[in-house]
Formats: sequence, structure tokens, C-alpha cells
Amino acid sequence: MLLALALGGAWAQDSSAPPPVPEPPPQSASQEPVPAYGQENAPPTVSENPPLSGLDLPSLEPHAAPLSYLQPGATLSQSAASNATGNLGGGGFSSITRGLGSLALRRLWSNYDLAVDYAGGVAYYSQSRGGFQSLQSMSLVQKILWKRGQLSLRDSFSYLPEGNFGGSYGSIGSQGIGSLGSSGFGSFFGGSSLGSLGLAPHILNVSVADISENLSPKSAVTVAGGYGFTHFYGKDTSGNSFIGSSQVSVQAAYDRILTPHTQVALLYGYQAFDFSVVGSAFHAHLIQGMYGHRITGRMDLLLGAGPQIILSDTKTAVCSQILVSPFYCSLFGGTLVPATDKSTRVGVSAQARLGYQFRKASLHLEFRRLDTAGSGFFAGAQSNIVSLDAVRPLSRIWSAFVNLGYATNTRLQPLAQVQLNGCGSSQSSQTACPANNAGSYNYGFAGVGVHRPFGREFRAHLSYQFNELSFPNSFCGTGSCNRISNQSLVTFGLDWTPRPIRID
Repeated sequence: MLLALALGGAWAQDSSAPPPVPEPPPQSASQEPVPAYGQENAPPTVSENPPLSGLDLPSLEPHAAPLSYLQPGATLSQSAASNATGNLGGGGFSSITRGLGSLALRRLWSNYDLAVDYAGGVAYYSQSRGGFQSLQSMSLVQKILWKRGQLSLRDSFSYLPEGNFGGSYGSIGSQGIGSLGSSGFGSFFGGSSLGSLGLAPHILNVSVADISENLSPKSAVTVAGGYGFTHFYGKDTSGNSFIGSSQVSVQAAYDRILTPHTQVALLYGYQAFDFSVVGSAFHAHLIQGMYGHRITGRMDLLLGAGPQIILSDTKTAVCSQILVSPFYCSLFGGTLVPATDKSTRVGVSAQARLGYQFRKASLHLEFRRLDTAGSGFFAGAQSNIVSLDAVRPLSRIWSAFVNLGYATNTRLQPLAQVQLNGCGSSQSSQTACPANNAGSYNYGFAGVGVHRPFGREFRAHLSYQFNELSFPNSFCGTGSCNRISNQSLVTFGLDWTPRPIRID
């Protein structure tokens, strides 16, 4: 089958890129005095050990001379899948064919750094009600540098039929958005979808502006603010509907360097959530103490934890029959009466990250506990997210990768609020609002694959991915229904990545 390949964002340069330009040997202080801190004639530099609370993560890759370039690319892949559209209860064997084009731009000036990454194409799902689906993803980072800090403007956009934060290799959007430029701004600012059900086309966009300013050689402050939203287009392939969301997020922190390899920071964060379900907004405040240990080019360790306060003033409903749950109100002859539910909850937010570069392998392990928008299932969720990625060369031409992830998501909004806005207690309405009567859901994935280059411009990949989305028994109320979606995919594909075009 002939697939249309659209231009799209490229991933980081691979072995087809030209060798890095050698750096001049370091000069001693007697040869070239170092300017005093903050001196006007000191050129702006990009730190290899950025502030602990910043959005830029330190690189574990060997340092290479920065270049301005334009790089196209393309990917064609074929997946054999069970339950390709991810429906509850599973589905028959089918296939997914993807064709993607890519284009990456990196442009450097003396005080500016621009990176644009766009990917786009189509996927064809042979399973019933799948058909052709559009795949679009774009990320942009513009940095403005000065002698003591930088201002970064970031935006990530995707239009995808699936929302898993783990997906088969060869697709796009498998790790959420916000990954361009080794940035970690996805989860807190709303750039992650933690699981999906069926094929539900949706737009996910996150815009963030952040400032980092060094107050002294050992202290810095960071401030970041962002707006993110998720909009679903209609129902999925099984007739399920989902909750759209928008989110305003702000964080500010003070960082202090204790030793050349150790940092600490104190961070304050604020999140304001609003949803397509009327009257379901809430706010969250958190404070985290952070500790980091970094060895440039080899290790990045971050630990953070602190209290979190959730404030909600939610329009909800109570049953006219005393002591009867709103969910079962109609079964006992009662009616739902509008009410206001004001609540304050105190909990814990936490994060941990470890990146390590071994002699032949690299590993990234991350854990986060924070509030999220609920991925369309809930009007807000308390999420615990863990992920692991590892890459290792097997030989001169073969390399292997492993990615694992698991997320638990617990409802934050009262169930009665969802009922008041259109989801009743009958079994038929559960089909229209599948996750709204569940108190939680879990999503996990495991993937493994190999790469092999062919010449300087082509690379083949073969992978296996398993995904599982599950709801608890409360999902079905007093009835019985399918509450688990399992999916297995075997993917084979070919990447084309020509030599980058220098634009200096």
C-alpha cells in the first residue's frame, strides 16, 4: 500500500551526522584570564550543569561542537497487532501501517538558540472502524541567552489517535510531548497522556516560558509558567466519550550549589485545572525540597518531595434520599439535587530521576507523584508515574533498547459531579461514559527492540510492545462488563536519515 509521507520533525542526529568539530585545547588561567563573574565582556555560555529546578536536563552524551543545520528524514513501519485500536475486552488480530516524514531545524546565533522539530504523516488501522488516522507532532524551543542566564520559550503540539505514554517504536507521541531539547517539562505542565481507550483523536498542546538567572557562581533562581490543553474530537471507535481539560501551571525555585557535584533547591508550584465538565475546576499548591548529584556527562540524580494542598469548590449533587449514594439514587426513587462541595486535601508530591551513562549503555529511570488532568477519563487525577529507558549497543552495527512504564491514577473529583452533567447510573450510560464511574485506573507498558544501520542513511528497527489499561471492579457498578484492554504489537520499520545540511 502506498502511504503519503509528510514532512515532520526529526529525532536527534544519529551516526549519519558528520563528526563533531574538535574543540581547542583548554588554556590555563595564565594564558587567558577568566572574566570576573557578571563582567560585561564575558560571553554568554550554556551550562553543562543547569539549575536543579530548571527545565533543561544535563546531557549524558559526549560533548560536540554546536552546529546550525537542517535535517530531513522519513520512517515507514508495519505493525502486527492484537486489539490494534485498544478496545476494552480486546479485539482480533490486525495491522497498523505508518508513514512519517520529518524535518528538524537547529539555528544558532551569538545570543540565540532555535530548535524546531516537526513530524507528520498517516497511519492505517486495518481493524474495523480504524481506517486512516492523521499523525502530527511539533516542538519548538527558542532560547535567549545573556551573561547570567537565559529565557526559553517552548511549545509542543500533537494531534494523535492514541494517548499512551508508551507506544510501539516507529510511531510518534509514544512518550508524550515536551521531549525536544532534553527538557523535562512534560508532566507538571500537562504534557503527558497516561493511557488511552480505543482510537480517540485529540489535540494536546503545552506552551511554557521559563527564566533562569544566576545570582552568584553558587546560587540561581528559576521561574516558569505554562498553559496546556487537551481537546478530544468526538467519541472513540467504541463510542466512549472523554473529558477535555485545560491547565495553568507556575513554578518558582531557589537553587544553591553545595559542592561541584551537589545542588539543593526549594521549589513552589501551582496548578489550576479546568475541564469540559462544567463546575469541576480545582487548584493545587505544592512545595518541594530538592537534592541533586551530577557528574557531567555521566550521572544525573534528582530527589524531591514535599507537601501538596488541593483546594476545590466543586458543583456536585446529592441524592434526595438520605444515605443513598448519588450513583444509585434513581434506583431508590430519588432525584439528584445540585450542591456545592468545598474541600481541602493535604497530600505529598514527589519526584526522583536517575540518568546514568555506562561505558556501553545509558539508563534513565524516573518517578513522579503529582496531580494530572486525568487523561480524559477523570476530571483530575492523583498520578504515580514510573518509567525506565535503557539503550545498549550489541555490536558494531546492532543496538538494543528497552522501555518500561507504569502509572496509577486515582480520581480527584466527586463522582456525583459527573452524574450531574450527563452520566447516569444505568448500564447503557456506562457505555457513553466508561471511566466516569471508576475510582481509579492503571496503565502499563513494556517494550524491547533492536536497530541496525544499512549504509550511512538507512536504519531498520524491530520491536515488541505490550500495553495494558485496566479499571477496578467499581467500573462496572453492579453489572458485569469488560474493564481491561490488552494490546500487543510487533513492529518492523525502516528509517531514512540523510546527512544534515549545514546552514552556518
